[in-house]
Amino acid sequence: MLARLDLRFFKCFEHLRLPLEPLTLLTGTNASGKSSVLQALVLLHQTMREHEWSTRLALNSAGVRLGTTEDVVDEVFGRGSFELALIDDGNSYGWTFEGDRRDMSMDVRRVSVNGTTLDNPTGLRYLLPPQEESAAQSARRLRSLTYITAERAAPQNAYPLEDPHVIDVVGTRGEHTVSVLHWGRDEPVLHKLALPGAPANRLRQVEARMAAFFPGCALNIQPAGRSNAVTLGLRMSNETNFHRPGHTGFGLTQCLPIVVAALSAPEGSLVLIENPEVHLHPAGQAVMGRFMADMARAGIQVLVETHSDHVLNGVRRAVKAGRIAADRAAIHFFRPRSDGRPQVLSPTMDASGNIDEWPESFFDQFDKDASYFAGWGED
Repeated sequence: MLARLDLRFFKCFEHLRLPLEPLTLLTGTNASGKSSVLQALVLLHQTMREHEWSTRLALNSAGVRLGTTEDVVDEVFGRGSFELALIDDGNSYGWTFEGDRRDMSMDVRRVSVNGTTLDNPTGLRYLLPPQEESAAQSARRLRSLTYITAERAAPQNAYPLEDPHVIDVVGTRGEHTVSVLHWGRDEPVLHKLALPGAPANRLRQVEARMAAFFPGCALNIQPAGRSNAVTLGLRMSNETNFHRPGHTGFGLTQCLPIVVAALSAPEGSLVLIENPEVHLHPAGQAVMGRFMADMARAGIQVLVETHSDHVLNGVRRAVKAGRIAADRAAIHFFRPRSDGRPQVLSPTMDASGNIDEWPESFFDQFDKDASYFAGWGED
């Protein structure tokens, strides 16, 4: 499990030391650095996955497209380089990346593993010295992580089938979701994620989980004629036929990639999710919080960026219900760098789901609006 992420001179951070837990919520105001945390991990992921022997960091690839060196180096304190470090399963890894302003990839200037540092390295594999056996599991975790952005694919009448030996995750926009579900429909899911009352295979467990978000939901995947494609049918009641995804509400197809990703992930894997609440009713957002707690309990590490107090409250309810221990869920509140204040505050939860501090702008808008309507607040 990733236990900590350190960033120095990356985007809006002069220096960030961020503790991570099996479930980590990144919250806060807009443009305060939440997405940057996920992007830092995705940069490692896409470089390791697509450039096995590379000694350059890919800033622009299938996961994220971040532009040039000047776009990713802190413009206040950085000088053409940034540092990224991880603690994973007790091992520490660190990199210094540097480049000219207009470079669309960056040199690995320095790499360290458990305190041993190598300057101007050559012959790296997955951005690490190939002889470092301790790094193998960490490299696999980063190389195979799942990253789901807030801008997920729209409903389609038909979905292309991808080679399952090449495409084994749902994709950043969820574009491979139906393909992954089709090819793995009979695969078992993690025991701790399996819902009782439904067969333990992936298709039926995905269907059961979707019904927790959307009561009555059922799925039907069929080959689309003589083509490398399938159709997805959705219905919300046993009284109706299956309909094309575009006729069943946008929320279903925005939620489906997250559910499929979770039920396809092996134990020990890493899943990054942006705004899981997109197009979900508040009740569904609370269910999403509890579902992500179940993922973490099953051994899948989840890092999620969210603006939803309902998602947060779903996690709090999961803690109070004993679905996940309070110290296995971390909350980090980000705010813009200004006034010398800390950029990140980390409220903690107790076993009853109570949070010890509520800084300004930390899910307090409802209280502000209620105070205004009561005649106590300012416009």
